Amino acid sequence: MVEIIPRQVLFGNPERISPRISPDGTQLAWIAPADGVLNVWVAPAGSGQDQGIDWPAARVVTDDSDRGIRMFAWAHDGRHLLYLQDTGGDENWRLHDVDLETMQRRDLTPFDNVQTQLIAAEKKFPTEILLGLNRDNPQLHDVYRLDLTTGELTKEVENPGFAGWLADSQLAVRAGIAPQPDGSLVLMVRGSADGDWRALLAVAVEDVMTSQPIAFSEDGASLLAVSSVGADTGRLVRLDLATGAAEVLAEDPDSDVTGVRLHPDTREPQIVTFLKDRREYQVLDPDVEADLAAIRALHPGDPSFADADDADATWLIGFTNDTGAVPYYSYDRATRSGQFLFEHQPELSRYELAPMEPFSFTSRDGLTIHGYATFPPGAGRKGLPMVLNVHGGPWARDAWGFDPEAQWLANRGYLCVQVNFRGSTGYGKAFVNAGDREWGGRMHDDLVDAVTFATGQGWADPARVAIYGGSYGGYAALVGAAFTPELFCCAVDIVGPSNLKTLIETIPAYWAPMISQFHRAVGDPAKDADFLWSRSPLSRADNISIPLLIAQGANDPRVKQAESEQIVAALEKAGIDYEYMLFPDEGHGFAKPENRLRFYAAAELFLAKHLGGRAEE
Repeated sequence: MVEIIPRQVLFGNPERISPRISPDGTQLAWIAPADGVLNVWVAPAGSGQDQGIDWPAARVVTDDSDRGIRMFAWAHDGRHLLYLQDTGGDENWRLHDVDLETMQRRDLTPFDNVQTQLIAAEKKFPTEILLGLNRDNPQLHDVYRLDLTTGELTKEVENPGFAGWLADSQLAVRAGIAPQPDGSLVLMVRGSADGDWRALLAVAVEDVMTSQPIAFSEDGASLLAVSSVGADTGRLVRLDLATGAAEVLAEDPDSDVTGVRLHPDTREPQIVTFLKDRREYQVLDPDVEADLAAIRALHPGDPSFADADDADATWLIGFTNDTGAVPYYSYDRATRSGQFLFEHQPELSRYELAPMEPFSFTSRDGLTIHGYATFPPGAGRKGLPMVLNVHGGPWARDAWGFDPEAQWLANRGYLCVQVNFRGSTGYGKAFVNAGDREWGGRMHDDLVDAVTFATGQGWADPARVAIYGGSYGGYAALVGAAFTPELFCCAVDIVGPSNLKTLIETIPAYWAPMISQFHRAVGDPAKDADFLWSRSPLSRADNISIPLLIAQGANDPRVKQAESEQIVAALEKAGIDYEYMLFPDEGHGFAKPENRLRFYAAAELFLAKHLGGRAEE
């Protein structure tokens, strides 16, 4: 048998992640532990032929001692580092900064129960940033201009009901997304920062999940967007602001556009990404064709563009890699050469990891369903205990690359199966909309069909199949336990809703502008109470006959603690075997490594008990 990979290596703090190059290219910043807590570090960086990093000169520049920093960026002045932090997982993000010259640290949005959103930053305005704050109305984010020199906030735009904003190259807010009562959207634009709003593009209900604005052109006369209007998949289009005409720049018949790299000055699209079984790339700008070829030669994984300096001379590249740590490189465009920076968790190289193998099957009603199978190394491919690992969202998808849960499960002796069931994103609007009102219905049928496929291939032992997931995946685990308990021998639910009516009635206030989309895709509690109850695991709690492990963050703003408490109370009343883990200092997932490790230790013992796999001693 292969050596056990310690949970600390898979789920503890990474050694380094998230490299970011300073605007002038002379410094590298990244996230790494300081006294066991993730903070931002900075070191001098070379350029041109000398792309090396002076690692011995690295210094930690932030001082978080609690949840760790997970999101940060350079301000274009090259002096301030910005980062977002919440309290206990409540997602009321505050913007903080550190002045690298004075080491002064500030809470730039020191408001209770207010969420900060980063809207725009431009190198032409190095000390200014546009933020969204829901200070005046919890449901709506107004636009504020932040002066980094003084820390002053000035309200620029009062929100008329928009669910999102887009600024042009002059830091003028000139586009907004206006939700409509039927769940459709209207893309609103204006000619200047103080102009009148007008409709540019009506996005029908069926196109909402596969359409979004990306950026204004440098001259402000057009707008790039991903749009499925007039097609099944999300295409990259240029919208003429004067006429509304759409020019298609890139499209794929089977996949939505999932990424676009823009030239930082001209704002013209250069490289488009389509996420299929793996990432595929389309070059639109011939000037970067040789760059992409040189980058592809650095590593066999799929590259992602992590950052670039303001001169666009140095790019930072990360490589998605299913059987190893995520490596990051600094790429010099003048010499077309790459310099290895670091891996996110080099300790992984000591262990045998398992390939993540794409597969597909046809659902019972004829849809093509894609997924990934990760087999336990050295254990063969027949009659394996299996964990159906269901992704969250559900408007998201599983993708090829390093997945710590897939590696953990395979290393412990399980076949890990991940399925992009209907309602998952990336496969066009017909596929994502096929999930409408199918929570606990055809979406669950796809999961059942995936189990049937895996057992029919002989891969999995039908008597030893678990269902596992977080958020929507946690809901799916509860549905598996309550709706099809004969198919699974145990279930693990992480922050999953048990009652769809109470889930929708308690969404965060700032989701309210999009509530009609929830009503369309899931159901309206005012009109569909009986339907939502019929699709709620709580309604069939008496049917549960398999062991359950439930984990919940007490501060979760999306899936409230009551969602877990309701199902736990029902299980207790029915005398059903369960374990319940409540984390008082977490939200929608586990940010603190000690909490992650505690959960995965419990889940590992739970799965070993009911599936017969291995556990770390």
